[in-house]
Amino acid sequence: MLGVLLMVVAAFLNAAASVLQRRAAKEEPESAGFSWQMMWDLARRPVWFLGICTMIFGFLLHAVSISVSRISLVQPLLVTELPFTLLLASWVFRAPLPRAVLWAILLQSAGLALFVGTLSPTGGNPSAVSAGTWALGIAITAAIIAALVVGGYRSRLEHRAAMLGVATGVTFGLNSSLIAGVGAAVERGAPLLTTWQTYGVAVLAPISFFLLQNSLQAGNLAASQPGFTLMNPLTSVVWGLVVFGEQSRQGVFLIGVVAGAVLIAIGTVLLARSPLLDPEATQRQRYGSTPPG
Repeated sequence: MLGVLLMVVAAFLNAAASVLQRRAAKEEPESAGFSWQMMWDLARRPVWFLGICTMIFGFLLHAVSISVSRISLVQPLLVTELPFTLLLASWVFRAPLPRAVLWAILLQSAGLALFVGTLSPTGGNPSAVSAGTWALGIAITAAIIAALVVGGYRSRLEHRAAMLGVATGVTFGLNSSLIAGVGAAVERGAPLLTTWQTYGVAVLAPISFFLLQNSLQAGNLAASQPGFTLMNPLTSVVWGLVVFGEQSRQGVFLIGVVAGAVLIAIGTVLLARSPLLDPEATQRQRYGSTPPG
């Protein structure tokens, strides 16, 4: 239960960080994409800096959650960051959420409960994975990320944001899997700095951070958010089941897993399209009525 609680709090902090960083990154011109000048400009914005601090704290809670629980159990809970984002926006603007948003939140929540409840993973141990299996899993995942980045770089506007969002989510998922390896190694008594996954996280973290900033800069949240919201837990679940040896329920329960995943995806896409997540939307577009006072 501790791992579940920590992951929910981490999702809340991720939601706040995503919106804060998006607000700052949107002010950068399209030509600044994939440049270090963009990162330097963002670093001088207080809103962006606050978002980074929030993201770091969320990352720490995320790491602890993965270390004390199975990755395929707690990682899917990250999708709750979208409902948290919208609930925060509703509170800040002192306006009720549109009915369509409430239905989407309920849809995603029901899907998440169905997915986690029917998956119900057991077993698995990252420390028991051979070096060859680690290398193969990392190589395949890295190839997928590279293909998405190249495709995104060659695309324009919202297509670029969508592909980079997916690439960011896969990178986050791989990084979470490495963190699970670090936690397992430390739990069995290995020093933190002698565990190779620690250095893998150190290398991958800035890469995922750089991809996130570019996906946020490339287009609105409706294009980029579903990618890194959905692909992060999906990548981690695949790693947990395929690489770490975690075992899910079989038979009729697989229907519930698939149905839950579909509901989560539909709810996430609907939430990401909400004008509440668009900093350029008017008050009337956000709430569909007279702007709140």
